[in-house]
Amino acid sequence: MFSSARSLLSSITTVSLLLLALLVSAPAAAELRIEIVDGVEGAMPIAVAPFAWNADMPEPDAGVAEIVSADLHRSGLFDPMEEEEMVDRPSDPTEVRFGTWRLLKVDHLVVGSVRETNDGMGYEIEYHLLDVHSGRVLFSQAMTVGLGDLRFGAHRVADAVYEELMGVPGAFATRIAYVAVRGSGEDERFELIVADADGHNPQTVVRNSQPIMSPTWSPDARKIAYVSFATGRSQVIVQNLYTGQNRVVSSGKGINGAPAFSPDGEKLAVSLSRSGSPEIWLIDLETGSREQLTHHWAINTEPTFSPDGERIYFTSDRAGRPQIYVMDTAGGDPERVTWEGRYNAHASFGLEERYLAVIYSEGGEDYRIAIHDRETERLRVLSDGRLDESPSFAPNGSMVLYAKRREGRSELAAVSADGRVRQRLVLSEGDDVREPAWSPLIR
Repeated sequence: MFSSARSLLSSITTVSLLLLALLVSAPAAAELRIEIVDGVEGAMPIAVAPFAWNADMPEPDAGVAEIVSADLHRSGLFDPMEEEEMVDRPSDPTEVRFGTWRLLKVDHLVVGSVRETNDGMGYEIEYHLLDVHSGRVLFSQAMTVGLGDLRFGAHRVADAVYEELMGVPGAFATRIAYVAVRGSGEDERFELIVADADGHNPQTVVRNSQPIMSPTWSPDARKIAYVSFATGRSQVIVQNLYTGQNRVVSSGKGINGAPAFSPDGEKLAVSLSRSGSPEIWLIDLETGSREQLTHHWAINTEPTFSPDGERIYFTSDRAGRPQIYVMDTAGGDPERVTWEGRYNAHASFGLEERYLAVIYSEGGEDYRIAIHDRETERLRVLSDGRLDESPSFAPNGSMVLYAKRREGRSELAAVSADGRVRQRLVLSEGDDVREPAWSPLIR
């Protein structure tokens, strides 16, 4: 949160020589298990029939239908039928007996099949969404995925169903980044991990004995920028997840922190203290040129771009306490955005600029996740922890991922933008998990 700028400042003079970050070639990490704490009363009843498997290769333990059903259930908005409760298991709309599904009180039905592509290098997934009450086929679609991408294809099916029924894109075929902290004392290790949005397929990107902070995604979800202390001072590093190459983009004296990609991926907003107090700077990732945006003696940190890239929101204590401010990326005078509460920091956007997720406090010891509505100027508190931080909106604006303290440890949680759906993301090995970042939609 905002206080990390001050801790960064003190760390620069106290941290001893740090070990170099060890880039590993995607070793597996412990998986996150997602638990639904609260769901929506009256969630939409839906059935996802087992997809017909028409391939010579053995079917995976978790089939497409199982993954789609789990995704929809995890949203808290759907109530998928258990497979053992299904009387029929159709895989094509022509096989559906709508009267049977109406008796089972299901509103919608998903059917489909999987077959090998002609070249044997992938799978073709065919899927259909049906309205049980009207007997209509709402859509019929097909996609081709690589041999190792069947799970991703299942997430894309769930995204299509979600968008058709909810009117906004799904966010199941996305990824999350987070920092896991293992061990303690001299054995403490920090890992930057990337996983599917449902917690599966975790891969360690960077492992180090010193802190890793502030991961953030590029708009094409191919790169992650983060802060590393691997050389004895803070550095902003951009890591290519596909090539394994990394690049130091800022490593000057003082603070190098809080990176954020512009929506076009061409620039990185950062907080640098090279001119004295931490200020917001823009770095051109192609030329390396830098432009200082803020000029104030206060701490200015945690920049984030508006969805259209025209404005930058950031945290500043120029009024005495941390609040959110906004200014044009072309420069100009910042304007204060948040007025309710004595503490607002770490802004995050979803689909639109109207809603802003922040860390909020009335001034006591409780720090909660809240959403600030820019149109109504109202603020709605979503979480109920004592120390909740690092909010990150899902790219479709439906959920906010964040870190919280529970029983002396840090873990991840998520809450829907309306506060009705709550999830816990529990690491199977019980390590501390912090600094979450939700990826953009992966096309």
